Amino acid sequence: MSDNDELDLFKEMMADVAPITQDKIETTAKHQVTDAHLARRLAAQTLTNNDPEYLSLDYAKMCKPDDMLEFKRDGVQEGVFRKMRLGKYDIQARLDLHRKTLKQARDEVLQFLRQCHRMDIRTVIIVHGKGERSNPPALMKSYVSTWLEQISEVMCYHSALRQHGGNGALYVMLKKSPEKKLENRERHLSKKG
Repeated sequence: MSDNDELDLFKEMMADVAPITQDKIETTAKHQVTDAHLARRLAAQTLTNNDPEYLSLDYAKMCKPDDMLEFKRDGVQEGVFRKMRLGKYDIQARLDLHRKTLKQARDEVLQFLRQCHRMDIRTVIIVHGKGERSNPPALMKSYVSTWLEQISEVMCYHSALRQHGGNGALYVMLKKSPEKKLENRERHLSKKG
């Protein structure tokens, strides 16, 4: 059967088919875009990860002082996340943000995490405090959790155990550095060969 024969057969079979009229979905409703949406979209498009300004000082998902925080990117194994959440990884570095302004904290978090990533430090703790006396409550805590989700080197984070600061601190796990990934890949290839 040739292509022309198949096309003729298809046209013949579809000859009595009529389009369905739309009666279920209202197409006139439009999504309202606010000024805040436009500002965030513009910021996301114009700022790069090398610029600390991409971590916003204008917006954060607000949380409460006693909230437990957690975040996990796709691809992080549940066992790895559970082990981190339970504080079973050695904490290799620590950053304390007490008595810092938001701008100082943002710059320090970014610098600290980048330095840790370069030095192949994978598990760190960031102490942000609960923020019970800040106005609004948990201001620093809210911003730090929002920033960590925006930093591509962060794989996951979870509120710390009580002995490490509880809900006033976060365990943070960073991605492996490119050098460490290559080293692991070479080690695994040598086992197979």
